[in-house]
Amino acid sequence: MKILFFTALTCCLAEAQQAPFPTTGSIERFDPSLDQLIAPESKIEVIASGFTWSEGPVWDKANKRLLFSDVPENTVFQWSMKDGLSVFLKPSGYTGVGDYGGEPGSNGLTFDNQGRLLFCEHGDRRVSMITKESGGKITLADKFEGKRFNSPNDLCVHSSGLIFFTDPPYGLPGKENDPRRETQVFGVYRINLNGTISMAVPDLKRPNGVTLSHDGKTLFVAQSHGEEAWVMSYPVDDQGNVGKGKLFYDATELAKTDKGLPDGLKTDTKGNVWCTGPGGVMVINPQGKLLGRILTGHRTANCAWGDDGSTLYLTADYYIMRLQTLTKGSGF
Repeated sequence: MKILFFTALTCCLAEAQQAPFPTTGSIERFDPSLDQLIAPESKIEVIASGFTWSEGPVWDKANKRLLFSDVPENTVFQWSMKDGLSVFLKPSGYTGVGDYGGEPGSNGLTFDNQGRLLFCEHGDRRVSMITKESGGKITLADKFEGKRFNSPNDLCVHSSGLIFFTDPPYGLPGKENDPRRETQVFGVYRINLNGTISMAVPDLKRPNGVTLSHDGKTLFVAQSHGEEAWVMSYPVDDQGNVGKGKLFYDATELAKTDKGLPDGLKTDTKGNVWCTGPGGVMVINPQGKLLGRILTGHRTANCAWGDDGSTLYLTADYYIMRLQTLTKGSGF
């Protein structure tokens, strides 16, 4: 095991950093093959800071910018090298009257196969989309079998156009004990092409991050549950039907010594899974072996591929970070 340390970051409240960006954290290497994914000289850069809880990053290819949620602030921000940091959308996930707990805003963001921006909204308890035609939002899913979702958290889009999303209780003001809770299931759901909703995975205790393999044949779900801090994998057929799951990686022991639980995750074109969790980001090969970790020094919620597909952007507590890699993310 080899650890590379870099200079400590300097916090800069609610603004984009100026290049050259400050660096932070370290790369922890358990297997030599990690050198083929992250060069030994690579550094974790801090490009923006001052957020309450950053989440749900997605790269907007059309506009060459990063979009991400600040969940407690009910805001989506945008960042680019050219224009820096600014507000993209507020409110982002709760449009009601009055207070709605500590996490009312949007969480996971992604683009569908037609380039439309999708949102998982905690406060309005739905999956929504900004239409290209009018610019207004429409609801894609807010109920299953007549019961409102808890707080849709993260989502991904299959090549067929199907949308998978998770529904843990984290966005409810009272979490799992909230009196507004209508469903007893913390499910993984599928939005079908005809707009109907199906249950894809009914038996996880705290499903959180969700993504697909590069070939679309495997669905990965991160479970943020202390006693079962797992990354699960599920076979997916050509119609988007999800088969029986199996344990892909168990991070329970890591979670006993390092802050964080399996959360947001992405895959690359080589079949590796990059999953936020204990310590920062776990890099796991297709066989489920932990190759190393990107240690950010902060609770790291999610990640996204950006630029040409080889830059990994990280939402780490009140920071936005990035790391240049030697691979390419799925979707590029």
